[in-house]
Amino acid sequence: MSPVVVVMLLLAGFSEAAGRLTPLMVRRPGVPRKRAVGLLLAGAVVEGAMFALWPLTAWTLAALPLSTPPDGEPVWTPDRLAPLMFAAVLAFPLLGPLFHALLCVGVGAALTGPLATATGLGWWSAAGCVAVAGVTLGLAAEGVRRLVVRRSPAANPEVTA
Repeated sequence: MSPVVVVMLLLAGFSEAAGRLTPLMVRRPGVPRKRAVGLLLAGAVVEGAMFALWPLTAWTLAALPLSTPPDGEPVWTPDRLAPLMFAAVLAFPLLGPLFHALLCVGVGAALTGPLATATGLGWWSAAGCVAVAGVTLGLAAEGVRRLVVRRSPAANPEVTA
């Protein structure tokens, strides 16, 4: 992966994590700043990794029914990643979740063409692999988020007299 792609993935992960953590921090006003920054950075790495794994997971799913593995390797390029980064930025304070979802579908459709060409699968089969990979990774990330929230101690608000 090129350094530009890594930076874009981290920025998209940071934006996505900030959008997910902002409502949590509002609901738990006593969370220390250091803990909030730690959660934000950890969330950025997890979200960025999830974005990075999306084409690889789709590639792996597409290769399952094939007798010989396809040549090449799925990679993110800046032109394919830019809409995903834009979708993550839109999710920042959870503005426009429907538009965010539509952009993710658009990015998935953009990944489908190269995957179908490289594997020899039909466009719809490749689209199914991309969709299953995206949904599975999304559910896994949501499970991690819920686990972290459940394990996080509730903030004790200060009592002022």
